Amino acid sequence: MHRADASTLRFRLPLLMSINIRNLAIIAHVDHGKTTLVDQLLQAGGTYRENQAVTERAMDSMDLEKEKGITIKAKNTAVLWKGFTVNIVDTPGHADFGAEVERVMKMVDGVLLVVDASGGPQAQTRFVLRKALQEGLTPIVVVNKVDRPLATPLKVRDMVLELFLDLDATEEQFNAPFLYGSARDGYFMNHPDDERVDCAPLLDKIIEYIPEPKADPAAPFSMLVSNIEWDDYVGRVGVGKVLGGSVKKGDNIWLIRKDGSKVASKVMKTFTYSGLATQDSEGCGAGGIVGIAAGIENIDIGETLSGTPDAEPLPFVEIDPPTVQMQFSINDGPLAGREGKHVTSRAIRDRLMRELKTNISIQVEDTDTSGIFLVSARGAMQIAVIVETMRREGFEVCVSRPMVIFRRDDHGTLLEPFETLYIEAPGDYTQGILKALVNRKGIMENMDTEASGRTLIQAVIPTRGIIGLETEIVNLTSGHGIMSHLFKEYGPHAGEIVNRTTGTLVSMDNGVATNYSLTALEDRGTLFVGAGDAIYTGMLVGENPRVGDLPVNPVKEKHLDNMRSSGKDKTSKLSPPIRFSLERAIEYIDSDELVEATPQNIRLRKRILDPNERRRVEKGRAARG
Repeated sequence: MHRADASTLRFRLPLLMSINIRNLAIIAHVDHGKTTLVDQLLQAGGTYRENQAVTERAMDSMDLEKEKGITIKAKNTAVLWKGFTVNIVDTPGHADFGAEVERVMKMVDGVLLVVDASGGPQAQTRFVLRKALQEGLTPIVVVNKVDRPLATPLKVRDMVLELFLDLDATEEQFNAPFLYGSARDGYFMNHPDDERVDCAPLLDKIIEYIPEPKADPAAPFSMLVSNIEWDDYVGRVGVGKVLGGSVKKGDNIWLIRKDGSKVASKVMKTFTYSGLATQDSEGCGAGGIVGIAAGIENIDIGETLSGTPDAEPLPFVEIDPPTVQMQFSINDGPLAGREGKHVTSRAIRDRLMRELKTNISIQVEDTDTSGIFLVSARGAMQIAVIVETMRREGFEVCVSRPMVIFRRDDHGTLLEPFETLYIEAPGDYTQGILKALVNRKGIMENMDTEASGRTLIQAVIPTRGIIGLETEIVNLTSGHGIMSHLFKEYGPHAGEIVNRTTGTLVSMDNGVATNYSLTALEDRGTLFVGAGDAIYTGMLVGENPRVGDLPVNPVKEKHLDNMRSSGKDKTSKLSPPIRFSLERAIEYIDSDELVEATPQNIRLRKRILDPNERRRVEKGRAARG
């Protein structure tokens, strides 16, 4: 039987056997409650025994996800409900991880759109929902956190419907069912005034409204690889939805690459996903989500697995291009090798290439300089997560400040990436936010003030202006501001943006920071180090309020003349130093500086440590104009 195209398949499905499977993705903005909602569905579907403790935020399996309270990697699980298997893909909400969302759209047939009952849909909601609607997916809307004091669930419903209109939803998509509830407390209702009982109304709506998979059990096996996992015994595992036929261990299959080339192989193992576990399986039929290990070392996301060698590659979702890049290099500082076990350029390169295999939204390039690699991605946070993961794995690495990726058009005009920026904050902070946008070459497009007093600002800003802005917004609004952004387009270069209006205190000696020296340096600026910290020449030990670098000696010891002066030095107290997070450090440094990330420390340093060599390079640069 020949393989049907998508349009033929759609009309044939009612004639085929019913597929008791529902595949859906959960999409929402950061912190709107989608991961907590998955926890509740797992509990309702019997994943947890009655006497078993519920694992809070069970789908966030990475340590970084639990610490940051966000989802970074798209993951899938399954819930059994009334004879149906509900495959759920939990997707990231942060803009930097948009590619994780985009690629799973080929694996599902519907989406659960989770929106906050007080905040409503925000930037990332718009971005991911557009992708889902374009794919023809069926939405169900969950208005979450209706128990909050400022919740306005019916107003949020109207906001979502307006969003559907803006995104050219079909009539069927516009008429999506709405549910209201609290994922934290485990109840959902068809109307805000209904009785608050359990999760059953939501699961029933999923079975009723999400269509059965567009898959043909009678066709030859075919599957688009939408995710890559790793198994210690069989290596790379391709994960995706079976679009035709079935697959089991021992089957002969072909990998069809995007360029049409083919690789023959045999299925070594299949995996299914249920509850919180990945399990060996007997195989998988049409419409199911399965992991396939076939011994193909370089199988990649976006490629096709087929039961016949003459199949065409299946279409894949286009990913927004990387807009920022950072240099990764070996740690060449005096303290190199003391804290990490992976310190060579070969180890760093191998680790980055391994990341490239499972993270389709980044690019890794070798440079002309040995030991320096260029990593490109959608945002600085995405790269920071890679660095943080590496240092936890025992790597020592130095990274540069994020740099945007410039282009030139056909006329030679310099172009740079621009973002649509959305900021929500109390109205009292509007003036400071607008000033920050002007300093970063942002242009305001729209500003609304809600009845609650919160101001919503929409602007267009160069990607360069985004770097470090989130921290500035948090500081300006005392933590009450929310910022999100979406890639818009490449446009003409917007002009110079000042990264930092302060200078730094740069160590001119090696050793251990002393209380005596640091007490004297407190008058010069704000310190980044404390007494007892290891220091080296060229390391940034503090911030100088004046622009420019100020050489200082933080390791100088006091020459004791008598016991009285010794006692006085021991009792003098220092202000606590600023300890940078990795993300903040990367945003803070300038182009001539690096962040040294090791398993135990995050240090800021000059790219060129030797002050004499640094001066020679600066003079040469000035001479060249």
